[in-house]
Amino acid sequence: MSIPLAEKLRPHNLDEYIGQEELTGSDGILRKALAIGNIPSMILWGPPGVGKTTLANIIAQQLSISFYTLSAVNSGVKEVRKVIDAADGMGGNAILFIDEIHRFSKSQQDSLLHAVEKGTITLIGATTENPSFEVISPLLSRCQVYILKPLGKKHLHILLENGRKELERQLKKPVIIKEEEALLQYSGGDARKLYNALELVTEQQKDTSQTIEITNKTVKSIISNRLAFYDKSGEMHYDIISAFIKSIRGSDPNAAVYWLARMTEAGEDPKFIARRLLILASEDIGNANPNALLLANNCFDAVEKIGWPESRIILSQTAIYLATSPKSNSAYEAIKKAQQTVKETGDLPVPLSLRNAPTKLMKEIGYGNNYQYAHQFEGNFKSMEFMPEGLSGKVFYKPGKNQREEDMRKKLKNLWKDKYKF
Repeated sequence: MSIPLAEKLRPHNLDEYIGQEELTGSDGILRKALAIGNIPSMILWGPPGVGKTTLANIIAQQLSISFYTLSAVNSGVKEVRKVIDAADGMGGNAILFIDEIHRFSKSQQDSLLHAVEKGTITLIGATTENPSFEVISPLLSRCQVYILKPLGKKHLHILLENGRKELERQLKKPVIIKEEEALLQYSGGDARKLYNALELVTEQQKDTSQTIEITNKTVKSIISNRLAFYDKSGEMHYDIISAFIKSIRGSDPNAAVYWLARMTEAGEDPKFIARRLLILASEDIGNANPNALLLANNCFDAVEKIGWPESRIILSQTAIYLATSPKSNSAYEAIKKAQQTVKETGDLPVPLSLRNAPTKLMKEIGYGNNYQYAHQFEGNFKSMEFMPEGLSGKVFYKPGKNQREEDMRKKLKNLWKDKYKF
């Protein structure tokens, strides 16, 4: 069986490595750390095909130390302990690379803590998901997080040329890339997908022509027929989740369940889907139906407890509920406008009346003066100024046009009269 082009052209040192100049360039953090032979445990966070696994291999090769690889998809605590015991037997001079570390459960991640803290292993974890949500805090605090960016056009062009030359050498005939836009588009910034697409298009023509010519039309006709599947770590992954979210936002439960089925059939991580539902419940429904956030949160918890494949039912119930809920993005718009105002106005001082006064001196200089305790007044409300000077009357929250927020609008207008123009 022939070796795939992506594997054949995998870099073996930092000079061959394409992209991530902030980490691996002449002044890169990792290059400097490798130069002195001392690297920290780390989490490499970035989209698929940007070189996380390759970078881990290069680090191990350059340091000339034992290198163990585990995939979180099919490894557990038993496999982790086996590696740690082996590393301990060699005096702790080993790297453990865990691909898709976000798929490790809390107990599996816990099993790494002592070995990382003692230095028995240097951990390199790779993840496409935000480690703040997926890696437990004690482990995260013992690791440096390095963010790997999608490959830019200049990087993909270099990779494409490397691939073209290798295929030309391999096939012993000219390979001419007349147009590269379609190849770059299909790659989505993923080096592996770029090489796979280039290899596939070339393979389709190698027996029918003395010279292989690649155009956008050729690429689209071949790839659309052969690569029309869901790649849960690639571009289609983001396209499908986008269609799913937009269907719910657009109040179409049928489309939402269809796109959900596309993901479940492809083996998508249920926690990934549940997390997106949780965000949507607040961003697109919000106070039009506050129960949406509660149900989405319960869905996330249930998915963690139940596992696959039964959790698909819970996801379906939640998706249908959210799709059929009234919609409002007023909370999302409110925080967006408030953040923009903060950027424009800076750190405005907190009014003295709103400041905490835990000491006698603070009370003497006016902290807390004139503050009106709402619960001492009828209706638990007293009109006073809560904004910094210069922002009085500034409106961030505009109730959405739905029954629940219309009731909120009336209540706020009754309380604040014309101050906020509710």
